[in-house]
Amino acid sequence: MHGEAAMASSTLMLFFFLSSFFTFSPIPCLGRYHPLDPLTPSEFTQVRTIVKKSYPSSIHNLTFQYIALDEPDKYIVKSWLSKTNPKPKTLPRRALVITRLDKHSHEIVVDLSTRSVVSDKVYGGHGYPLLTSDEQTIASELPLSYKPFINSVKKRGLNLSEVVCTTFSVGWFGEEHNKRVIKILCYYIEGTPNLYMRPLEGISLVVDLDELKIAEYYDRDRIPVPKAQGTEYRQSKQKPPFGPKLNGFTIVQPDGPGFKIDGHTISWANWVFHLGFDVRAGPVISTASIYDLEKATYRQVLYRSFISELFVPYMDPTEEWYYKTFFDAGEFGFGQSAVPLEPLTDCPENAVFMDAYYASSDGTPVKITNAFCIFEQHAGSALWRHTEIEIPGELITEVRPEVNLIVRMVSTVGNYDYVLDWEFKPSGSIKFGVGLTGILEVKGAPYTHTDQIKEDAYGTLLADYTIGVYHDHFLTYYLDLDVDGEANSFVKNNLVTKRVTDHSSPRKSYWTVVSETAKTESDAKIQLGLKPADLVLINPNKKTKPGNNIGYRLIPGSISNPLLSHDDYPQIRGAFTNYNVWVTPYNKSEKWAGGQFVDQSRGDDTLATWSLRNREIENKDIVLWYTMGFHHVPCQEDFPVMPTLSGGFELRPTNFFESNPVLKAKPPKHEHLPNCTK
Repeated sequence: MHGEAAMASSTLMLFFFLSSFFTFSPIPCLGRYHPLDPLTPSEFTQVRTIVKKSYPSSIHNLTFQYIALDEPDKYIVKSWLSKTNPKPKTLPRRALVITRLDKHSHEIVVDLSTRSVVSDKVYGGHGYPLLTSDEQTIASELPLSYKPFINSVKKRGLNLSEVVCTTFSVGWFGEEHNKRVIKILCYYIEGTPNLYMRPLEGISLVVDLDELKIAEYYDRDRIPVPKAQGTEYRQSKQKPPFGPKLNGFTIVQPDGPGFKIDGHTISWANWVFHLGFDVRAGPVISTASIYDLEKATYRQVLYRSFISELFVPYMDPTEEWYYKTFFDAGEFGFGQSAVPLEPLTDCPENAVFMDAYYASSDGTPVKITNAFCIFEQHAGSALWRHTEIEIPGELITEVRPEVNLIVRMVSTVGNYDYVLDWEFKPSGSIKFGVGLTGILEVKGAPYTHTDQIKEDAYGTLLADYTIGVYHDHFLTYYLDLDVDGEANSFVKNNLVTKRVTDHSSPRKSYWTVVSETAKTESDAKIQLGLKPADLVLINPNKKTKPGNNIGYRLIPGSISNPLLSHDDYPQIRGAFTNYNVWVTPYNKSEKWAGGQFVDQSRGDDTLATWSLRNREIENKDIVLWYTMGFHHVPCQEDFPVMPTLSGGFELRPTNFFESNPVLKAKPPKHEHLPNCTK
């Protein structure tokens, strides 16, 4: 390499190194207070002290299952955000605490301002609270010192030191009475860290979580353990040949990041919103408003949004598998399962990272380093473009490159990794994305070739003795839109075919829009894919200059509806997936589609049961619930680790602006790098 080029290259490399060094530093959540800020580590400690003072551990057996902000009433938050009202520095802070106290579930509200317990209600309904990481860890270690289990391992000729175990919720299948228990299944890691690919099929244990003792033990069958060969996924352990080759790249932002983080408030381009965290939901996006250039003001779009539940039923009805019908948010916690993001791989080099906190089972704060990354995405797409060639003697080409802001978190719930994206576009759209990757849940089976399978295997033969079981993923999003104000309506713009019968045109048909405003909850329940329609949340009290209703449109992604029968126990619990779209009147207590107490729930406190009241929703403060799904038929490409399967949906402005809001957007500056050749 010539001297000048080498010097230029060295300078650039130093610039990139320094940029990367500073970019990777997590930004602490200091700065402007917001009433929806998640609880801080000191507040978790304060809650723990207050509750333990009321229930001394010398007398009571107490564990903390859930601690989170008890969010202020909506009108209080809106008033605080309003420029017309003087803002107090802080509002009263309360925490919602769910505990297991002497084998009962308690819902406790703690006032942090007065350092007191405001209310304490013993829950008497069906179901149990969120499972904590701590109790699951203890339960999963119990088999390793349990003699019947040790004997079963020895009989299979396996080494106990190479066995690891993990937890599975048990569901509900019509039992009249049940204890708070969890299933334990075990795996063999000799020769591979890919434990989920080597199940000890036929062995299962049941642990009483209140006693933390083994309550039941089963060794029903002796199935060959799938081989370790071909299951390794660590880069450092791979052997040639390697590929495909991917060339490196770098990201340069000459003017620095285009967004600002002030506490938990993020402002970027024409957007401002609040980023929170919940141990159950994970990311919580709130108070999202967009700046209208023509009106010279910020306008409300989205008050609060998060993943309310993720229903994952497996399709194997046999004794060892029938109960595998998981509710990943309500049972295991999307936030509790969040993992630290890796710079340069999970997120690009221009990303900024934020930490998150939740409370352990003893109430002490737990830190998740780099739980979120926020970055501007330059994907090479067009924000808008047009080439005009029809004007004689003139060629006009106008292109605006698209730049979007991404908020990302990854939640690893057991074997699956969920990449969760909130994507803000300067055009006013918000895209919600999820990427499914990680390891399949597989079943050990006595097959090495499909010719040997003579009955339903409930999955795909991926390798020797390895069946990837069919299953679903249904993600239900809570979307409290306040489109230019709280009073909104839900409109179905049905696309209807019309016949031309009066011979006024050579055409015989066309389609037009027939609008239908949902008056009650039952009017708004929709199974997508049955008939074409545009689904819009409008503000019926405001119109554009030409007279159109101001609104935001739901643009669904791929459509999957549940295939289980409605009387099947898992589907009774997951009845909120029976429709892709629900609309309910805003109710602060109605947050979790599967109910507050999901573990072993019976489906009597879900979105589906709330909607049976058929409340009025026209010109009201309403919440949109959207479920997107995946029917997963595993294939060999998913083995030994699954390439990311992506899905999503979009909320898009529809007559919200008077015209294209990015017409006058200026293209970002580009840094032209010298071409370096060897």
